[in-house]
Amino acid sequence: MNEIKLFRQTRWRLASWYAGVMGIILVLSGFGVYEAIDHAHRTAADRELQAFAGRLHDNLEPTLQQQGEIPASAQRFLPDACIRTSQCLDATASHSPGDMFQGNYFIRLLSPTGDLIVLAGLKPQGLAITSPTAEWQYLTDERSIRYRQITVPLQNLDTPLWGYLQVGSSLEDSDRYLTSVRFALFAGFPLALAFVGIAGWWLAGRAMQPIRQSYQQMQQFTADAAHELRTPIAAAQATVESVLDTPHLSETDARETLQVLDRQHQRLSQLIQDLLLLTRLDRQVQTQQNDSCCLQDVVNDIAEELAALALNNKVKLLTDIQVEQPLWVNGDEAQLYRLVFNLVINALQHTPEGGAVTLLLNEPDQQAVIQVQDTGVGIAPEYQAKIFDRFYRVNSDRNRQTGGSGLGLAIADAIAQAHKGKIQVQSQLGQGSIFRIYLPSAETP
Repeated sequence: MNEIKLFRQTRWRLASWYAGVMGIILVLSGFGVYEAIDHAHRTAADRELQAFAGRLHDNLEPTLQQQGEIPASAQRFLPDACIRTSQCLDATASHSPGDMFQGNYFIRLLSPTGDLIVLAGLKPQGLAITSPTAEWQYLTDERSIRYRQITVPLQNLDTPLWGYLQVGSSLEDSDRYLTSVRFALFAGFPLALAFVGIAGWWLAGRAMQPIRQSYQQMQQFTADAAHELRTPIAAAQATVESVLDTPHLSETDARETLQVLDRQHQRLSQLIQDLLLLTRLDRQVQTQQNDSCCLQDVVNDIAEELAALALNNKVKLLTDIQVEQPLWVNGDEAQLYRLVFNLVINALQHTPEGGAVTLLLNEPDQQAVIQVQDTGVGIAPEYQAKIFDRFYRVNSDRNRQTGGSGLGLAIADAIAQAHKGKIQVQSQLGQGSIFRIYLPSAETP
């Protein structure tokens, strides 16, 4: 229960951190997007307003001769104009502002002192008349509609300054669009954050899956190692207790007791050495590739060493070296010897009487291949992916009878990987197994 609670709390923390970081990113991104849209709209509106004011200025300025007077030639550029907000000019048939006056614009002509002379175009209610000293301004009418205004001076040859031209456009459509953008961002943020939270929970689970598997494997490894260490210790303790309960111990019984204790001691020492070797191989991902090792010597030495065991098990141990020249690989010779030795021992232990174990050496495609083939009981397909796990036994009773601890194949696989190699297994129940070791070959030293 503690394990489940620990991983669940960790998963919640990871998901919360992920959602928090992504929430900040979404807020900043949304703010950036909104600012970009707002800037684009303001830039486009200012550019359009400036272009319209420039055209209107260029058309009006040559027609204005005397201050405060609006000649007829200028009136055609001022649709629906009102002079001093009281007298409005009548629109005539000849009055056609054309494409120049399209959009929601208001036009103001101011005197040099800032007094209103003419108001044309839109006539927003409650829009204040501002000082002509500022070129760009934002205004708001009584309905809280915003306007953008530009002020341009009007000059001619007779008078240095006739007055000012103020042109403004309504920002109602733009503000309405920006309001909808803000609403979409504010409404979409909780949904996006909820989606991010769900995705964070899922990603945290995926990220913690290998950690949880490693944790479970570590727990299983600890339990298996404790069990394997306890077995010889318990056997030795039982032997000692039985001796202590015996009042008179003969020399023969004492010698048998010592032999039992020696076997358990050797088994315990071998198990500890295997565990230490696996620990070193885990820390040392790849071995130093400075030394060279001749695989023919390794195969022949192992065949010679295990000949007596094969004879005792009534199993034929054969060698088939298919390369004429010495085949060299880079790596630790002792570890490579242990690699092949473990596979051959495993084959001899699982091959019944009358069977055969063949140790083959070949070099296809500049790659050294050591093949250990037996005619044993074989391995079921569902177990073939697990046989290299530590302390794993397909048949625990059989392995205990042969003295195995379940670390032989794990050590072999770790050594192969440390030498940039791999082990492949091919097996069928009742027909035997084939283990192939692939190692990168080296040049002759």
